[in-house]
Amino acid sequence: MKKIRPLDLSNVRRYPLSERKSKVDISDFSKSWSKGGSFRKWIETLPRILAARELLEVRDRIIKAYRDKRPIILGMGAHPIKVGLSPIIIDLMERGIITAIATNGASIVHDAEIAMIGKTSEDVGEQLRDGRFGLSEETGHFLNQAIRWGAERDMGLGQAIGKRIAESDFPFKDLSIFSNSVRLNIPITVHVAIGTDIIHIHPEVDGASIGKCSHRDFLIFSKLISDLDGGVFINLGSAVIIPEVFLKALSLVRNLGYRVKDITTLTMDFIRQYRAMHNVVSRPTLEGGKGYYIVGHHEIMFPLLYASLIEAFGENEL
Repeated sequence: MKKIRPLDLSNVRRYPLSERKSKVDISDFSKSWSKGGSFRKWIETLPRILAARELLEVRDRIIKAYRDKRPIILGMGAHPIKVGLSPIIIDLMERGIITAIATNGASIVHDAEIAMIGKTSEDVGEQLRDGRFGLSEETGHFLNQAIRWGAERDMGLGQAIGKRIAESDFPFKDLSIFSNSVRLNIPITVHVAIGTDIIHIHPEVDGASIGKCSHRDFLIFSKLISDLDGGVFINLGSAVIIPEVFLKALSLVRNLGYRVKDITTLTMDFIRQYRAMHNVVSRPTLEGGKGYYIVGHHEIMFPLLYASLIEAFGENEL
């Protein structure tokens, strides 16, 4: 067997460590904490590295969009409602930070049930055993009737649901995102995939009304996206529907000649999803702006972003 001589390292070229570009600097390190400190001080202790840095960058971009009077659109699945985020979403709407909302068909179910009885989210496995899953009578009746009512009046689905909840005597409608959107005159659109929502298996369902109202909402949403240049689009926990709708709307408005280049996009979810990454974060920002993906549980990460925003604004801004 031929003997191989080890490689000689004596002529390796080196350089001073001080000349090397490093990605981590002690100026970015976290700071120690003192008992009894404020939330604002806690934010200042975060390291300016990876997700902590991105969270603060997103905060600053939202603040800039707000000050520049540019749109800040919240796209979301139903999970943020199910984990109790409605009060802070409504507060962001009231403060004028969130200027529009786009969501999926499941959101109207959970939002309406919260308004009706202050509870939502059934045990799917238990209810599925004997075919009771999704068949609470009041939910299906109210929502399907509201959609028919909206279709007759050429409304978008979000506006129809919002108006019917606002006009109801539901005891907890103050916690309804849809009802508050009507009160605050903030556009809210609903993007439905037929067969995905429990109300589609109720006898009152009318597919034509759902299609008419939801397609109108897509056109309303597209109009909102046409003015997004300099603004922010947040995808909070939607893996498929909202990323797909956002991508199609963006392509449509660019095709029609609208300039939507300098945008900030953000996905927040507890795992990385293909469409949420490519259709929201990376592809839309190839022409300008910047996209972010922050991983973590909605019930922790979104309140962190919310609180950091409130703390960072000037005393008389909100």
